[in-house]
Amino acid sequence: MIALIMAGGVGTRFWPLSRTSKPKQFLNIASGRSMIQMTVDRLLPKIAMEDIYVVTGASQVALTQEHLPDMPRENIIVEPFGMNTAPCIALSASYLQRKYTPEDVMVVLPADHLIKDQEGFLASLDAGELAALEENLVTFGIQPNYPATGYGYIEGGAELHPGMFNVKQFKEKPDQQRAIEFLTSGNFYWNSGMFMWKIDTILAAFAAHLPQVMPVLDSINAAWDDQGFDADFAVPYAQMPKLPIDIGIMERAEKRVVIPVNYGWSDVGSWKALYDISETDDNNNVLQADVQCIDSSGCYVRADKAVALIGAKDMIVIDTPDALLVADMKQSEAVKKIVDSLKARKSTLI
Repeated sequence: MIALIMAGGVGTRFWPLSRTSKPKQFLNIASGRSMIQMTVDRLLPKIAMEDIYVVTGASQVALTQEHLPDMPRENIIVEPFGMNTAPCIALSASYLQRKYTPEDVMVVLPADHLIKDQEGFLASLDAGELAALEENLVTFGIQPNYPATGYGYIEGGAELHPGMFNVKQFKEKPDQQRAIEFLTSGNFYWNSGMFMWKIDTILAAFAAHLPQVMPVLDSINAAWDDQGFDADFAVPYAQMPKLPIDIGIMERAEKRVVIPVNYGWSDVGSWKALYDISETDDNNNVLQADVQCIDSSGCYVRADKAVALIGAKDMIVIDTPDALLVADMKQSEAVKKIVDSLKARKSTLI
């Protein structure tokens, strides 16, 4: 089995801690290890380091090497620039096809997710491999425990093998009422963004559903043949369709399988999500700083200096040397809007 870790994101919802110079996957936000280190650690009992790959942007290669010093340099697949998950997966599958057989199975994982039950996670890879060897495109659906409106959903259909279902459809992020309906139906799962397939299966899916990708891959392979894996292929890569793999391939394919899983998963997609998975004190606060609290509860504080909270309820306080975030916990998703505004102003704070 081969593992491909997608590590090209910026993690804008974790501003001001996450920056373009050090994105979320390289931060120690859930433990003493960075998110990307935790992802590799999770795989190592089953997959050797030489079979674990990272696809990331050119600007993040040095950080990847710093955080994963035992990973061979040729296992870092470099995008000239970020496009979306469909292009980076197509690029990576083409790269891996040069080193492995078409029948080899690859699992695709984001670099910045948290999974608490490692044994359950590894067991799900065994189930996924079985489905992938039957020419299926496999996705892992998180069994929902509340009516989340921040995730896309996967509707499971007929059971193909025990604990393995064909995919009826993918659904976009629902409103609250629809999320409640999904939860009560029992056959809808959160879309985790984790996948598994054979190398030739996913490349055949690109040929069938995003055929414009194939001549781009031909150009990139020609560049690799001519100049090696450090070749500059920015010009052809810019022609890739800037689509997520869900929309570009998974929603269009026929042989799709979802494996429902429940192993303490979180995409840790916002400061509130991090608060939700963190251990709280007697006042439901998470305090990663020297904090004095008076009549304050439900707060997440991370700072390098002393902080005083008086009458604060459900607040996020993130202090860095050059920026301070103070936000209502319920509006933590709006941090992305702050980053968008900073980008528009060409601020150096991103």
